[in-house]
Amino acid sequence: MTSQLSSLTHPVPAGAVVQWGFLTITVANLIVILAMIVVFVLAILLPFPGAREDDQS
Repeated sequence: MTSQLSSLTHPVPAGAVVQWGFLTITVANLIVILAMIVVFVLAILLPFPGAREDDQS
């Protein structure tokens, strides 16, 4: 029982880490942040569907 509880309190290794100046971030978090930036830029640049339809009445 004690070994089970102590295994819950030990931190899990973070994996690969990128250090740049004072900034330290895991590679997994960096990939998620970059993907969010790409989606944000695409949402701004791509037009809405049907936004360029000509009104031919």
